[in-house]
Amino acid sequence: MIKKVIRALARSCQCEITRIKPPAPLPDIPDAGLYQPLYSPWLGGGEFKTYYDLASPKSLVSPDRCYVLYTLIRQAVSVPGDVWECGVYKGGTAAMMAAMLSRFAPDKRLYLFDTFAGMPQTDPTKDWHQQGDFSDTSLESVRQYVGHEKICIARKGFIPDTFKGLEQATIALAHIDVDIYKSILDCLAFIWPRLSVGGFIIFDDYGFPSCPGARAAVDEFFKNQICVPLCLPTGQALVFKHAQ
Repeated sequence: MIKKVIRALARSCQCEITRIKPPAPLPDIPDAGLYQPLYSPWLGGGEFKTYYDLASPKSLVSPDRCYVLYTLIRQAVSVPGDVWECGVYKGGTAAMMAAMLSRFAPDKRLYLFDTFAGMPQTDPTKDWHQQGDFSDTSLESVRQYVGHEKICIARKGFIPDTFKGLEQATIALAHIDVDIYKSILDCLAFIWPRLSVGGFIIFDDYGFPSCPGARAAVDEFFKNQICVPLCLPTGQALVFKHAQ
């Protein structure tokens, strides 16, 4: 009896298999070469590459992360306020953003905050980076590389001291790339209340194992906020600010 049941089930399964049609071939996909395996526009050319070519010689930020930043700059054009970058290093992403703002929103200002002399003191219980890391830069070299003096305002020193005098600021987009716990908390304490509704903060190093303090600071700050960080597969995290 059991054998008959098994044979009947086998015949039934075979019938089902024969009725299943093979999938139809996919239609031609525009930019098929950029599906690796998913659509990856940062691997192509076009407008993004023009701006990424400004960033890449002076930046540690990978193409996919620069593409996120590029997209956010395009969106920030319609958001009230200026653009801030905290953690500038050699000025690669600053050069990209400055060129974009000069073209799409010349009325906005790009504020650049950095020691321009390397990492400040870090917390060994939370941070992997050490004081003095990324010291191979200078304010003069960054200004020369970034250009766009009419819209760029660089402030050299320690965060949050370099925020003094900007209490009335309105911010559309902040790119925070400072890597370490205390600096990120200091950035958020000042920037978040001044961020426009509809604006956003992108944290470059949220998901990197070399920056555990970055994720700890972001998670701590937003623990009791209604806005929630979106962790991206690029290693970044993105927070949109909406009406309370």
